[in-house]
Amino acid sequence: MNYDNLTDDQHDKLRNKLLDWQRAAGDADDPVAFLEQLLGTSVCRRLGIYRLPENFLLSVVVPVYNEERTIEEVIRRVRSSGVPCELILVDDGSTDGTRALLENYRHDADVRLVLHDSNLGKGAALRGGFMEASGDVVVVQDADLEYDPAEFLRLLQPIVENQADVVFGSRFTGGSHRVLYFWHSAGNRFLTLLSNLMTNLNLTDIETCYKMFRRELIQKIAPTLRENRFGIEPELTAKLARVPGVRIYERPISYSGRTYAQGKKIGWRDGFRALWCILRY
Repeated sequence: MNYDNLTDDQHDKLRNKLLDWQRAAGDADDPVAFLEQLLGTSVCRRLGIYRLPENFLLSVVVPVYNEERTIEEVIRRVRSSGVPCELILVDDGSTDGTRALLENYRHDADVRLVLHDSNLGKGAALRGGFMEASGDVVVVQDADLEYDPAEFLRLLQPIVENQADVVFGSRFTGGSHRVLYFWHSAGNRFLTLLSNLMTNLNLTDIETCYKMFRRELIQKIAPTLRENRFGIEPELTAKLARVPGVRIYERPISYSGRTYAQGKKIGWRDGFRALWCILRY
């Protein structure tokens, strides 16, 4: 089989089948060693099967605002991602039943709960969450179900293998996605193009939720961030681009977008704010 010609979805399916095979064989002590012996190290790397460093910890910053229907499933998926995680849950002044649900996790060893008295915006939630992180790497996870934590391992690989300091998950370079709004997609591509013109990067998706960073890098940048709402995305991209020697990678991710009826919050005003932020920062 030519593994280089497999699509990303085929890679994921093969990887999962191999891990299931390993578990069925009863060799649960070191699944990576089992698969490296079976397939070879280079093939395992291509499939995203690799070793995390000893005592590795991923800090997952989750800004939450009125996500009563989805937040518990998001927490479950993060915990099932296969990566040792701490969850930093930042409730940004929720007015539905979200805060009561989050209180149930207050004393969990893998959870840090941050509560805002009022709705300050995603950017404000991320700034505080970044500074609470204690893991080796930090990633943003939205509190809806549009992004899948099962892809943490794929995003982590360039950082763990010391190829990257930052990884963006791109919704536009592969992977399955729900078909929704044309103008949202066109707007995202336009903002990304304009951002690239300003930063001299060649990203494909600056508005992606999945941005992953080495902790020391994002905690250096976080105190300089000013945007309180969705303008945090272009501001953060611009300030990362100005870090000397920073290595930025992209990896394809899947995307299950939701409709406004299902709770989608970003709107056309945020698009104009993002445009202004690109020019400002």
